[in-house]
Amino acid sequence: MTYEIGVVLAVIALAIVLFVSERLSIDTTAILIMSLFMMLGILTPAEGLAGFSNPATITVACMFVISTAIFKSGALSSVGFLLTRVGRKNYLLCLLAVMLVAGLLSAFINDTAVVALLMPVVIQVARDTRISPAKLLMPLSFGALLGGVCTLIGTSTNILVSGIAESQGEAPIGMFELTSAGVWFLIIGVVYMLFVGRFLLPSRKVAEDLTEDFNMGDYLTEIVLLPESPSVGVPLSESGLVQNLDIDVLQVTRDQYKLKATPYTMLRANDVLKVRCDVEKLKMLKEEKGIKLKSERKLNESDLNNSSTKLYEAIVTPNSYMEGKSLKQLDFRAHNHGATVVAIRHRDEILHEKLTHAKLSPGDVLLIAADKGQAELLRNNEDILLVSETERSHYDYSKIIPVLLIGAGVVITAATGIAHIVLSALVGVVLLVLTKSIRLDELYKAIEWKVIFMLAGVLSMGAALEKTGAAGLLSSYLVNSIGSYGPHALLSAFFFITFMSTNFMSNNATAALLAPIAIVAAKEMGVSVRPFLVAVTFAASLSFMTPMGYQTNTMIYGPGNYRFVDYLRVGTPLNILFWLLASLIIPFFFPF
Repeated sequence: MTYEIGVVLAVIALAIVLFVSERLSIDTTAILIMSLFMMLGILTPAEGLAGFSNPATITVACMFVISTAIFKSGALSSVGFLLTRVGRKNYLLCLLAVMLVAGLLSAFINDTAVVALLMPVVIQVARDTRISPAKLLMPLSFGALLGGVCTLIGTSTNILVSGIAESQGEAPIGMFELTSAGVWFLIIGVVYMLFVGRFLLPSRKVAEDLTEDFNMGDYLTEIVLLPESPSVGVPLSESGLVQNLDIDVLQVTRDQYKLKATPYTMLRANDVLKVRCDVEKLKMLKEEKGIKLKSERKLNESDLNNSSTKLYEAIVTPNSYMEGKSLKQLDFRAHNHGATVVAIRHRDEILHEKLTHAKLSPGDVLLIAADKGQAELLRNNEDILLVSETERSHYDYSKIIPVLLIGAGVVITAATGIAHIVLSALVGVVLLVLTKSIRLDELYKAIEWKVIFMLAGVLSMGAALEKTGAAGLLSSYLVNSIGSYGPHALLSAFFFITFMSTNFMSNNATAALLAPIAIVAAKEMGVSVRPFLVAVTFAASLSFMTPMGYQTNTMIYGPGNYRFVDYLRVGTPLNILFWLLASLIIPFFFPF
């Protein structure tokens, strides 16, 4: 144990604590750790910043662009239609179709995009068939994860591990090198969900409408502004209703015409306002000067879903700009032309009060009252995903053929060895721009920059482990303590450590930390490096036990109305099953 090794292990221990506690965002933690390595003299600036120019980082950025181009072209819009037809026939057939379609698509397209594409369809199918969305959304996420391990471009983790291997003198992972073993994991996962997992999925009550789903019965009512009201003649945002009572006005009816309830709407006498408020504020409204309750009945979704206004569910997406910010900080209503958030589902609780001050997290579900124009703005917002309807706008079907040809070209040239995957992906992006299949502004938005900065940062951990000899020290400990039982036992240990770690911290950070150690351990035992790299790659992506283990698990948390224990109940047996089978499946296709 040298001083440098001690420093590296201490910094990595700090990184693990920050990753698990989520006190800082993942990308911030990664950049902080990279900076510490440089400030402490462990890495030179060139070594510390090398992650930004690493082929893996550039390839992942390019694949984000290609996935987005395919998504926006409408090439996959027919998939939702077919899934809808199948889903309405039989639950088991629907579950099978959801997992297989998600698995097939995520083998070639970013899995977050796949879940974003299919989630509205799955939710609509569930509601049409009176099945709880919880019965289908977890299989959707799991299917996407299982499909992601079938090809090199299935997940950013695969590309990252390939880049680490190449940087240490090993051959990069081929485009379809993982397919033979990955397909078996996919098949086993689907069979498990069909015959075991579906019985462990929660059976939550299917709400009649969104107001019931969000417990909004006591929070929506109608009031009339009398001529003597102080709010008459002032803009909505400056009225006493908003300033003093913190009431959200969802709709304004004037002379039988429904108006947009924007912050700038001038209120007039006899306006009928549909408002969101709790029971206590309802009592205050009764005592408010110039206010008359038109009706004390509880409003439901049908009262709001009319030609003017509807209720929509929207998810805060992973890596969203909205993460960690409040609606007030985002000026959400003004930026969306008056669309109003009336409730927020955050993990296991539903918020109705002080919504503008609540800090948003990925996976939070917003219940939004909006008219058609406002909904179109929401639909085009990259930071949220509307899931309460299957409509998708702005598809340009003329782009389908060039986008699919370019995507296929990227895969074929990389798979046949004509070009390295990073070159193939770069050329693909250039061709997408030249053929006007994606605009430059769309290109920059398509790249999940938090992921790119996180990848660049976590690669410094592997570099520090290798340079100081910390990887050798840790691998020697594993080889001496477990390696005596044979390479199968050591591979099993790496798989276990990886999948347990990735359930509580970033899968990419886990892979970047363990891949260098796995390489050194294999060399020390005198066996092939490949099975150990594959074990780390697979285990880092097959994260089923927690909602924060993978982005798609986070995305379905709110819409599925899941609880933390649901992931443990369904995902733990599957993770254990894969752990037990990994030491047999992986060495069969990747011999020691």
